[in-house]
This record gives sequence, structure tokens and C-alpha cells, in this order.
Amino acid sequence: MPLVVYLDESGDLGWSFGAPFRKGGSSRYLTIAALCVPSEKKHLPKRVIKKLYEKFNWPIHVEKKWSMMHRDERAEFARTAQDFCRANADVHLHAITVKKENVQSHIRTDANKLYNYMIRLCLLNRMRQYPEVHIIPDPRSIKVQSGNSLPDYLQTLLWFHVPCTTILRMQPLESHECKGIQFADMLCGAIQSAFEDGNLEYLNTISPCLTHSRLYF
Repeated sequence: MPLVVYLDESGDLGWSFGAPFRKGGSSRYLTIAALCVPSEKKHLPKRVIKKLYEKFNWPIHVEKKWSMMHRDERAEFARTAQDFCRANADVHLHAITVKKENVQSHIRTDANKLYNYMIRLCLLNRMRQYPEVHIIPDPRSIKVQSGNSLPDYLQTLLWFHVPCTTILRMQPLESHECKGIQFADMLCGAIQSAFEDGNLEYLNTISPCLTHSRLYF
């Protein structure tokens, strides 16, 4: 049975640390988060997000991102995500956060390789458990095309490094067209808030259902 993985990221890949974040400086952290659901349950994240739209009367024609949400809306997402995972043992939340100030200078020259490596650390062990994996990233966020493309990199690792027979498929979708990616955006924001702003409220709520890695801490 295939696994569907919705991916998004929070933070930026700038390296200007001479000024505070949001005041001329880059984010100090970068988080990539993934919502992993069996293919027969890929409709469920849409229901979760639609209920938030209904509860808070968000305009349905405007994509609601974490950065636009108020505290009560963010807290409700965190509680809803926890309840969703507890009700579905085969749904998994994964994330990885990098402390950018500790990334070596030669790695900073190729952001795509850093993304690929982070996603490998975050998801490879989950993906190896399934015969087929469909990765659905937001193409504006997750860098999937370059001389070292993400799907080729992960497929090579799965077949030759793990090794396993998992077939990997990539289907980028714009986040406004995909509630699963919107879920991943909110998950990213909840985690990033803990590191970038020191606000642990949302991460603490989600933590029992989250597998989270740290890189270059």
C-alpha cells in the first residue's frame, strides 16, 4: 500500500546573521516537516484543514498559512493535529530543523544539497517501510529540481544504500491546491516557532505524535 508524504518548509536559506531575523537578518533556523499518510487516507488531511477553515470562518478562496494565523488558531491546529494522529496510528508526523549558523561555508553554496540531505535524515527510514511512496512538495518551497534532484537522490539511496525495493514518485503541487501541504505548512510553523521565537506552546502539544531531528546543533 503506497505512502503519501506532504512536504513543506519554514524559514529561509539566507546566511545574513549580522542583524536580527525580521530586522534585516536571515532566519537562524530552517525546518522541513512532513505529513505521512497511507494512500487510502490521503483525503483525511483535507478534512482536518477544512474544519479549521469552518471553525474560524477563513475565506475559502484564500490559502491560510501559519504566518497569517492568530494564537488561538495556531493552538487549535496543534490540538487538532495531535487528535488526528492519535485517532490514526498509521499517520506519522516527521520534521527536521537545522541550526543555520552552524552550517559550514562550503555547504552553504548549494542549498539544494542541504535540502536533500535534511529530507533524507527525516524520511528515509519511514519510506523504506512501504512498496511505493508518493512525495508531494510545494515546488515554491522544497527544491526538487537541479543537477542533483531530490527524487533521484532518494531513489538511489533506497535502492542501493538501504537497500530496499521502494518505488518513489514525485508530484509537486501548489500549496493552495493541496490541503495536505497546508497541513505540513502549519506543522512547520508550529515547530519553527519553538526555535526561532522560543514559543514552545505548539510544539509541546504536537511532540507526542512527532518524530523530530536536529541538524548542526
